[in-house]
Amino acid sequence: MSNDWLGMHDNATAFLYTRGIKRQLSEAPMPFPKRSCKHLLTMGDLSKPEVIDIMRVALAMKASRKIFTETGYDRFSDTLKGYSLLTLFEKPSLRTRISLEVGMHQLGGQAIFYSIGDSPLGIKESIEDTGKVLSRMCQGITARVNSRKSVRNLASVSTIPVINALDDYGHPMQMLADLLTIVEKKGTCEGFKMAYFGDLENNVTYDLMRTACLMGYQLNLAGVGDIEEEVWNECKALSVEGKGKVEIFKTAQEAVKGVDVIYCDSWMSYGIAKDEEDLRKKMFMPFQVDAKLLALAAKDCIFMNCLPAARGSEQTAEVIDGPQSVVFDQAENRLHAQKALLVHLLAPRRFAQLVSVGDLPEQTKK
Repeated sequence: MSNDWLGMHDNATAFLYTRGIKRQLSEAPMPFPKRSCKHLLTMGDLSKPEVIDIMRVALAMKASRKIFTETGYDRFSDTLKGYSLLTLFEKPSLRTRISLEVGMHQLGGQAIFYSIGDSPLGIKESIEDTGKVLSRMCQGITARVNSRKSVRNLASVSTIPVINALDDYGHPMQMLADLLTIVEKKGTCEGFKMAYFGDLENNVTYDLMRTACLMGYQLNLAGVGDIEEEVWNECKALSVEGKGKVEIFKTAQEAVKGVDVIYCDSWMSYGIAKDEEDLRKKMFMPFQVDAKLLALAAKDCIFMNCLPAARGSEQTAEVIDGPQSVVFDQAENRLHAQKALLVHLLAPRRFAQLVSVGDLPEQTKK
């Protein structure tokens, strides 16, 4: 049989058949190209210029979708045409799954959902074998898992980008959506003050800390929990160039003074036992964001929660449903920020062509 059967039979591909082109036969098959890729496991894997470029592209993508329903045209609709993203899920998801599937569709590619809850990584098949197989079939992998070990092991053997869609050590996709929201509302992604209240020993807190140190803003923390020493070490290294700062306060009232952004996360993360919920609520209640606490922040302070939110727990209903809340803008921006991130990691050459889309909005607050 010929080494180039496809080239011998034009009707095997629509491109050749419709154009009457004969494929050039070669003496030997071309060597398989080596792939170099970048993984995103925490916000520490990105540089500040990379984040700014992702913000610029995300804003342009969001603007393009706004006119799509009227014009039927989206300038980015073929950016990832032919690309496949495998989305691995061990933990439940709403915003992550929907935003990834819709995002890949809007970019011209596809997202393939795979639940690893019933078929854990490394059990039936080694992670090394899984990574090698997926690297030959897809252009990228996202993993929403219980443990950092799973996503790190997968990244160590994959030759395509692996993106942490949440583990116990970070949540970088959420951070990019948060920054995009702050850019839209404040006109900057540096030089402001943020206060975070609640569980200090979790993935969101850890990546908020990294993001502050990387981008150059101040993060005040008040809550319960022990932050891992390695996270502090990472933040120290990131702040050398980023010039950001993280500080822990004993009370919410001390931490909130004059801040531009207030941020909360659920007190009841997935996996918390029912019999622990009352104890956790009692423990975190001193850090609940209510109208009195919000009044101590800057007058134009915005309120953020990465959702899901429980009214009456991490914040009161009047705060999350009030005029300073941007939680649903924040949720929508998961879609736009992740689209820009996916192009950045899966198709870096194409992304480089897109960064001319324009500058960030002018800063509205000094």
